[in-house]
Amino acid sequence: MTHVEDELTSQPECWTRAAEQAPRHAEVLPAPGERVAIVGCGTSYFMAQAAAALRESAGQGETDAFAASEFPRGRSYDRVLALTRSGTTTEVLHLLDELSGRTRTTALTADPHTPVMGAADDVVVLDFADERSVVQTRFATTALTLLRAHLGLHTDAAVADARTALARRLPEGLVDCTQFTFLGRGWTVGLANEAGLKMREAALAWTESYPAMEYRHGPISVTTHGTATWMFGEAPEGLAEQVRDTGGLWIAGDLDPLAELVRAQRLAVAVAASHDLDPDRPRHLTRSVILAP
Repeated sequence: MTHVEDELTSQPECWTRAAEQAPRHAEVLPAPGERVAIVGCGTSYFMAQAAAALRESAGQGETDAFAASEFPRGRSYDRVLALTRSGTTTEVLHLLDELSGRTRTTALTADPHTPVMGAADDVVVLDFADERSVVQTRFATTALTLLRAHLGLHTDAAVADARTALARRLPEGLVDCTQFTFLGRGWTVGLANEAGLKMREAALAWTESYPAMEYRHGPISVTTHGTATWMFGEAPEGLAEQVRDTGGLWIAGDLDPLAELVRAQRLAVAVAASHDLDPDRPRHLTRSVILAP
């Protein structure tokens, strides 16, 4: 078993622990009414997208998501929440340094022995969800679970669905597809983006992701026999039929959307195996991007 396989199968337990710990961290996580920006890089940026959409749709306050390198320096926020598994990512540390003394910052990380511990005003450590793999799985979903629980949006059903996602066989013919598109709506757009990233990182697959309503505006043109379109959450009316009419494989997301991401992680590993790739050694990637001064 690869590191990434071992880590992705532990997600139900990690989510349970994160949800239990959420009240303990409430004072350093965004409070209702605060104007918040959530930042990260790579996978953490996509989790930031999901978390921001969840928070704003829950009526907790205006919430934006940015890649750390693209944070708008001219905007004012009550708090900036940084997601960083390693605690060493250059863009995140530079941003936290710039914001020091001006904006309250909280970092959500997996490693308590890294520079982010001194860079942010407040730190939440999910060390039980840390990973050996380059490809992120459980830290990302555990961090998002903590934030869902903080918003009162996490339920035990999500954990049960994650167990189902690990036990259920992948749809027939899915692994053999030559192109994959992931779709989302609202907070699940971030999950769709992350599913696409997992496929590219682990399996070198041709993968795209879009807001579901945007799929008709051009991207559906690549859909045909041998391609797959996977919906995270409820699909727009008529879209499934349109995809099937192209000859493409439609995958309906009938589990909690975060559990659907677990299924997509499994798909990435399965496609990698079918191409004799090692998902623990993704091409040109390292566990953390640390730039030279």
